[in-house]
Amino acid sequence: TIGLFQLNGSGMTRYLIDLKPTKITDISLMVALYRPGPMDNINEYIQRKNGLKPATYPHPAMKKFLEPTHGVLVYQDDLLMTAIEVAGYNWGEVDKFRKAVGKKIPEEMAAQKEKFIKGCVSYSNWPEKKAKELWTWIEPFAAYGFNKAHSVSYGRVAYQTAYLKANFPGEYMTAILIHEAGDVEKVAESIKECKRMNIPVLPPSINESQEKFTLIKDPSGDKIRFGLNSIKNFGEGIARAIMEERLKSGRYSSLSDFLSRIKDRNLNKKSLESLIKAGALDEFADRASLVGNIDKLLEYNKEKAKSGGNQDSLFTGFGGHDDVRLDAAAPITKGEMLLWEKELLGLYISGHPLDKYKAVLEKRPLHISTVKAKAQKELADGKKVKEDMIVLGGIIEEVRVIMTKKNEPMAFLRVADLTGTIEAVAFPRTYARFKSIIVPEKCVALKAKISERNGEISLVADNLMALA
Repeated sequence: TIGLFQLNGSGMTRYLIDLKPTKITDISLMVALYRPGPMDNINEYIQRKNGLKPATYPHPAMKKFLEPTHGVLVYQDDLLMTAIEVAGYNWGEVDKFRKAVGKKIPEEMAAQKEKFIKGCVSYSNWPEKKAKELWTWIEPFAAYGFNKAHSVSYGRVAYQTAYLKANFPGEYMTAILIHEAGDVEKVAESIKECKRMNIPVLPPSINESQEKFTLIKDPSGDKIRFGLNSIKNFGEGIARAIMEERLKSGRYSSLSDFLSRIKDRNLNKKSLESLIKAGALDEFADRASLVGNIDKLLEYNKEKAKSGGNQDSLFTGFGGHDDVRLDAAAPITKGEMLLWEKELLGLYISGHPLDKYKAVLEKRPLHISTVKAKAQKELADGKKVKEDMIVLGGIIEEVRVIMTKKNEPMAFLRVADLTGTIEAVAFPRTYARFKSIIVPEKCVALKAKISERNGEISLVADNLMALA
């Protein structure tokens, strides 16, 4: 369900797994149920759908319109039919009822509550207590519910996106990445999904990348390349020049060929360095060598631009072959290379700083994704999130330090592991103790308390330790 229309997100995914959809109407129902109004009915519907509970109807007349939903109120339409069949509304009155629910105006809802309860008593000969109980089913819809036509339309599109993802995975995930470009967290989630689907997402390439994420059809399987426009400090003008030259005269056969053919003045030290560090020239040499020789590469490009590429140059070897010979350069660590990618693409592509701790982290019972999923389930079930003290391993991606009213520094962090990200706060006392390791790109073990505020799950840091 990752990347699907209306069905994305851990909460919806968990409910769909429990539901076990067997027909498209199940999808439309979940689209409607997963709204603030009818959300409390989700578990009831799942149990009835799977035969764990019988379908019941407060009034026999409700069976004719609630039978497809096993007696559970799902759509706005169900409310209107209940008002007609049980409370004796006519079509004109029920339209006013619809507007009251749709506009969520407290005064109108209060008036409708009184009218509805009186209608149930007089039209269906119900005791007032039973009428009030039925109203408790209806009232939550004032918090926002879908009508059936809307839900069915959304359900159809949701199914179509699922079909496309299942049958054209490379094309679909490329489209998702293009759509999400600019939102680093969503792109990271989609790249993780690509890996799960065995679709490698590769750094940009001067020979394969277009402006945006690019699908590479390969006999060994689909691959997706970052686009040239994804590279920070790399202008659209130079990206366009690289692609237009490639379209006109074919792939770049070597580093020399590339530097000879690109005569755009925007290929300067800043843009060439960004191109190298992002991995777009990996097929010709390693990044450390290219960065170490960047002045030589620029001189070669400059000389070629002056000569028009037709004359011998200072770079011509004894055999008459024109080439760039790279001098030895200081090697870089895998960590440095990953930092370059993070800086220029917003993400780690060739690996992750936590990879060396992967075996240990995977053995641990708790990860960021499981912590968040458990807390979200508690919220969805109407429970208070348990403020347990937990220990997680991760990398500090971002730190924002602020001053309290008492003029003490504290920090807001974004922590990531191999499953997801979560926000954390280090109050003054904790920040003072661990200030030296509360820095971006630091791999740490974090002891923290789970916190929930306005539906958002975060952590309150208690203790930190740098991972060796």
